[in-house]
Amino acid sequence: MDIKQYDFELPEELIAQVPLQDRASSRMMVLNREEKAIEHKQFSDIKQFLNPGDCLVLNDTRVLPARLYGAKEGTGGKVEVLLLHQTENDEWEVLVKPAKKVKVGTKIVFGDGQLVAECTELQDHGGRKVRFSYEGIFLEVLESLGEMPLPPYIKEQLPDRERYQTVYAKEEGSAAAPTAGLHFTNELLEDLQAYGVEIAYLTLHVGLGTFRPVSVDNIEEHDMHAEFYQVSKETADQLNRIRENGGRIISVGTTSTRTLETIIRDYGTFTEASGWTDIFIYPPQQLKAIDGLITNFHLPKSTLIMLVSAFAGRDFILEAYHQAVEERYRFFSFGDAMLIV
Repeated sequence: MDIKQYDFELPEELIAQVPLQDRASSRMMVLNREEKAIEHKQFSDIKQFLNPGDCLVLNDTRVLPARLYGAKEGTGGKVEVLLLHQTENDEWEVLVKPAKKVKVGTKIVFGDGQLVAECTELQDHGGRKVRFSYEGIFLEVLESLGEMPLPPYIKEQLPDRERYQTVYAKEEGSAAAPTAGLHFTNELLEDLQAYGVEIAYLTLHVGLGTFRPVSVDNIEEHDMHAEFYQVSKETADQLNRIRENGGRIISVGTTSTRTLETIIRDYGTFTEASGWTDIFIYPPQQLKAIDGLITNFHLPKSTLIMLVSAFAGRDFILEAYHQAVEERYRFFSFGDAMLIV
């Protein structure tokens, strides 16, 4: 399948650079798959499209302040380090820039020596394994020294780093936010629960591979990145009960969707599980785990636009994206929302 089938023209000025002051004030395009109908609403209107007994599935991952700026021990040469994921104890896989400066044995010092990284292994494309040494608690040191790893298409600084976290973020470990959840406020979630909508949580730690462009012409040859997920027994039981009672499972974000589809494909039913998933969803695959999806507007030729196309149909999605450009919707991480039912 040709990657060009998922391309579209996107004016650069539609890429949202800053979040709205009120999370729930973003616009929301509503797609009805059965009727092939499109409506233009506000995210705060979402209750109109949900029923008591439905369940929203939220990814409670929390973004690490994973970008660090340090200096080589001995020479003082500047080095940027981006944490990808922890392999064991104080060892991490990271990306470094400039990579040529960092060999096995190189030490990089951050702050006033509060944190030191020693390179233990070279990997491809600027990747390294490093071992950190520090005093105290690693996450507290990281909070004091690290910066949010905002996506490459966002050029503005983010004064309040909590705006790149969902209000329900809890489990530390992501290199990027599950951005569909950024539209929710605590008040909106409480209102939906009072209305009878259930909330379920799972964890998928989002990797930077989510921003990696598809570099092959035939999408079936794309090498999908792997991400760690965890679904508790409580959530699995809740989702099975919702389905048995006729409620709809509405996934909040492509990360929640990929987790749920992994579980259903591996086990046939919602089950307590954890591990790594590299699931790649694109047409003509059918999604079996969800009945609805809340998502943002994605990059042209990305794996994410392929996933939503598998759920709603490529032609319908591309028509919706054409309307989004005409109607000046805001795109990507800090942009507007799409609800597909």
